[in-house]
Amino acid sequence: MAECPVCGGEVELADDTVEGELIECPECGSELEVLEVDPPRLGEAPEVEEDWGE
Repeated sequence: MAECPVCGGEVELADDTVEGELIECPECGSELEVLEVDPPRLGEAPEVEEDWGE
């Protein structure tokens, strides 16, 4: 289990979760990124920015 950095709710991580994986908080619906697996630590997923063909 990990804590959502947005709402503080508990987020269950699957056994095969890897760093960098994006998951959704079941409590608030925020998109989160797995920063560390052991111990589990989550952060807000970065916003995807358009590169305008660069």
